[in-house]
Amino acid sequence: MGRRSRHSQGNRSAARSMSKHESNEPTPATRLVTGGRSPDPRVVNPPVYRASTHLYADCAALRAGVKSNTDGNFFYGRRGSPTQWALAEALTGLEPGAHGTVLYPSGVAAIAGALLAVVKPGDVLLVADNSYDPSRSMAKGLLKRLGVEARFFDPLDHRAFRAAFCDRTKAVWLENPGSLTMEVCDIPALAAEARERGAVSLIDNTWATALGFPALQHGCDIAVQALTKHVGGHSDLMMGSASAGERWYRALRRTAQDLGHVVSPDDAALALRGLRTMQLRLDRTTGTALALAGWLAARPEVAHVLCPMLPGDPGHSLWQRDF
Repeated sequence: MGRRSRHSQGNRSAARSMSKHESNEPTPATRLVTGGRSPDPRVVNPPVYRASTHLYADCAALRAGVKSNTDGNFFYGRRGSPTQWALAEALTGLEPGAHGTVLYPSGVAAIAGALLAVVKPGDVLLVADNSYDPSRSMAKGLLKRLGVEARFFDPLDHRAFRAAFCDRTKAVWLENPGSLTMEVCDIPALAAEARERGAVSLIDNTWATALGFPALQHGCDIAVQALTKHVGGHSDLMMGSASAGERWYRALRRTAQDLGHVVSPDDAALALRGLRTMQLRLDRTTGTALALAGWLAARPEVAHVLCPMLPGDPGHSLWQRDF
């Protein structure tokens, strides 16, 4: 205020600068270390709430709890407690475009929960053929038994992808980079094609996380992660998540509750702890991976290195654009 009064000629530019500063959103790194924290000044991190049963002041409060099926409202332990809600809130804050996040007891449970929230008997599911093996197995096993037809496609062949659609196609399952093979595909183009055909696009974003690849911002409808990996970070928990805009978040939440999916508050606390250092760990492991890939690429014993971060890799230009 004093600065603007001393420099009358700069009033407008100063006001613009202040407005720009005030409108700045926290960076992803800031969200990592602050996400899910309560405004309560007495604690830094949410306490661990171990509770299957919640108490109510009176019958009216109990009836209100039944009707208020949202995070932050106590009803029963299966719907979560402040510890799980804090983790879900933090993950939602990291995923631009997300209305909410649902937690699952493992990454594979998140894959199943997300797909079952979208497809039904008679639907066709298109599955990228470079997907994580349990995703492929689920498409060929569980979903087939439930009457869902899976069709596999090469995510690098857009003509074949378009040809795979039919009037029963309900969803497309994607992964980027491909599991083990590390191809980088054009997710915005694939997701746009799916949306134009009226299909839902889901992506397993475990490898990059929302920090490396904000999937909803790139056109996907639902972003799934195995929190066991980068988020947990210490090989001591099993958990998964799915984040989405309002429409699909509601479907994810309803399906997870129908299936009885719930995570323990202790594991949720471990995942919150892992979030705080995820940026540092990803920066370090990415640098190490790139150094190793470069060293291997120079070795005469190595025929080919699958690493889109390396110049000359077929997916390098898409990597530079999207990651």
